[in-house]
Amino acid sequence: MPNIRPSSDLRNHYNEISEFCHKYDEPVYITKNGQGDLAVMSIETYEKIVGKFELYKLLDEGMDELKKQKVRPFQKALADIEKGISE
Repeated sequence: MPNIRPSSDLRNHYNEISEFCHKYDEPVYITKNGQGDLAVMSIETYEKIVGKFELYKLLDEGMDELKKQKVRPFQKALADIEKGISE
């Protein structure tokens, strides 16, 4: 269940919000005038999310290359890398 707090809690209960974010690796949703406004999370959680998006982007690029047939077998790529290292 999402943790939803009013914006005044950022000022009045910052430490409590911070502890929750670090303990549960979940965002706290902040409302302003009863409407959703912000999502607050720990740096660790943010970095995990960004890392997943970067991975998904790379996988998507790889799938596009596969569709365009711009790929080569792994063994061939590895042999080319080893050849470059030995030169």
